[in-house]
Amino acid sequence: MTAPVSAAHVLRVPAEPAAAPGTTSLRALFETPGNRAIMLDASRDPNAGLTIFLIPGEADQPRLAVKLATNRVTADLIVRESRLLADLECRQMGHVDPTLPRLAGVFDLDGMPAVATTVVPGIPIRTAYHEFRHVARRDLVKADFAAASRWLAGLHADSMAETAPISLLTGVPELVTARWPNDPVASAVAQGLECVAARLAAGRTPRTVVHGDFWAGNVLVTDRVVTGVVDWASGQLSGEPLGDVARFALSYALYLDRHTRPGRAVVGHPGLRADGWGAGIRYALAGQQWFGRLVRDFVTGALVRLGAPAGLWREVLLAGLAEIAVVADHPDFAAQHRDLLLRLMSEVQS
Repeated sequence: MTAPVSAAHVLRVPAEPAAAPGTTSLRALFETPGNRAIMLDASRDPNAGLTIFLIPGEADQPRLAVKLATNRVTADLIVRESRLLADLECRQMGHVDPTLPRLAGVFDLDGMPAVATTVVPGIPIRTAYHEFRHVARRDLVKADFAAASRWLAGLHADSMAETAPISLLTGVPELVTARWPNDPVASAVAQGLECVAARLAAGRTPRTVVHGDFWAGNVLVTDRVVTGVVDWASGQLSGEPLGDVARFALSYALYLDRHTRPGRAVVGHPGLRADGWGAGIRYALAGQQWFGRLVRDFVTGALVRLGAPAGLWREVLLAGLAEIAVVADHPDFAAQHRDLLLRLMSEVQS
């Protein structure tokens, strides 16, 4: 049984939709006899949309994911994602094509967009990540990073174009001060980032397709292989490939102590204690113990593969923190990354 959906008129429906052929409206899509719907838990981000999975007929798995806008910001993101997915369909990307959602329809729902895509297979890495002692086990964590690394290598190989100086921090110092005007912490961060940007600009990487939010919640795996990557709203057809590398490593490190009581040692990670927000990221950037070495190897491997100096791995991660600080929807989450960044830059310089 599905909740009532108000009348909607189609803006774009492919000749052969992935489900319910002949569907001409979002209402018809939801009301097709036998269809069932599952609404996913909404994100806590202020500008999160709603996602509904549609299970047709006698199928036991969802076939379509429908994203609904909740405000004008999410409306713009949904439209942007639909356009990017349409553009990706026109490209030949043999390594990653099977892992990409396919556009099935773009609809107007009372003046707000709704986008239907095919559902890619797999279970988000985030699901296993929060299972008992998953992040404490070296073999499981290594498998997560290896799967992410292989997929990114395929994406980069499929879309590699001209090289340019590493652009992770282009315009970012200005965005930091614009987000927190007259803030001494933001000013210090922006000043420190100028030095990091100069070091990064000495290296060059090819421009590639960029996912833009490549973290464990958007990466789906089956038998330790990436079989789906979702949520392309922040993607680019041509951008800096190291951004995805940094985002995966930082987001993975951030929650290492999530299930540990404050002040306690984190099981499986020698020397790591749950002693404040960002402890896992500080631990990763130290480059010590097995997890720090794994993160270092993950980033340096990408740098070498893309033709950039391996020694820039810490700068890549610092730049990734800065990027999250300026784009994160939640103001507290953004400020926490800003403050952590200042602390880490001070430690690197000392």
